[in-house]
Amino acid sequence: MDAYDGGSNARRQPGAPSEPDDAPEPQRPEGADGAETTQAPGEPAPPSPRRAQSPAPNREPADVPPAAPDPYAEPTDTRPSDPAAIRQAAALAPAEAAAAPAPYGAPHPPTGVAALSLRYQIGVALALAVVAVAVCVHIGMVFLHVAPQNTVTKQHGRAVDDWVYPEFEQNWKLFAPNPLQLNIAVQVRARISSADGGSRTTGWYDLSAQDGRAIDGNLLPSHTQQNELRRSWDLFVATHDADNRPVGLRGALSETYLRRIVVLRLERDDATARGDVLVSVQVRSRTTNVPPPKWSEEKVSVQPVYRELPWWAVTADDTEGSAR
Repeated sequence: MDAYDGGSNARRQPGAPSEPDDAPEPQRPEGADGAETTQAPGEPAPPSPRRAQSPAPNREPADVPPAAPDPYAEPTDTRPSDPAAIRQAAALAPAEAAAAPAPYGAPHPPTGVAALSLRYQIGVALALAVVAVAVCVHIGMVFLHVAPQNTVTKQHGRAVDDWVYPEFEQNWKLFAPNPLQLNIAVQVRARISSADGGSRTTGWYDLSAQDGRAIDGNLLPSHTQQNELRRSWDLFVATHDADNRPVGLRGALSETYLRRIVVLRLERDDATARGDVLVSVQVRSRTTNVPPPKWSEEKVSVQPVYRELPWWAVTADDTEGSAR
């Protein structure tokens, strides 16, 4: 039969698809003239240059997804067989178990107060409540002790003092030393000798009102406008008695300081004309109570109280030229 005839055992061209029932047929070598050569049994077949087939191309397999694990497969023992590795794994097992987070949805063990029994939780809650109440009462008592006198301290001042003294004594006051409840104005007048030999007395100059007008609306008022006159008057009152007599070594100093301030202020206000001489000055204070708010039931007097000082002779050291 011809090798190229069709049939179930016919030889196929290279590259033609093979059928599943076809069995591989041993190749018969041919001679140089195309005649078929016979091959003895057991002899190797000589190579045929004309019929030699090229090797099949090396094709890479397509990407195949990994197979899913078989749920019914027997588990494989992955534990190490080396004794040293076994000991190392046993040492790392507790640390890994502690560092591993709890799985999602797993209940966490209670901690803190929640880990206590119900009886101890009630005890802790009562103790915290007692401490909170004691702290609030202590803060309230200390506040009433350092606050200015009010309705509560007038009625329960004894209880506040019993709580504060002596363990919690405070040596400071809220709005220290006392909130200002008085309006004090320092005023001055002068006796002037004129050039023609006459004498006259000026009216009262309200120096505190002048300082108030200079401060009102001024974003950066000077220290002199705010404190000089006020502090000099406070110093004079603190170093003199009710009869205006000096008490202590600073009495004469406070009197000289206040006299120089008022003389300089009179000269700046042009109280004297050309040729006039400032002979003496007199200082007084005008004190009025700050009226209480409308909702208060407190009653205070609105009448001013005056404190007049004696006349002080003006010396050459008190004038503006000598002060400079």
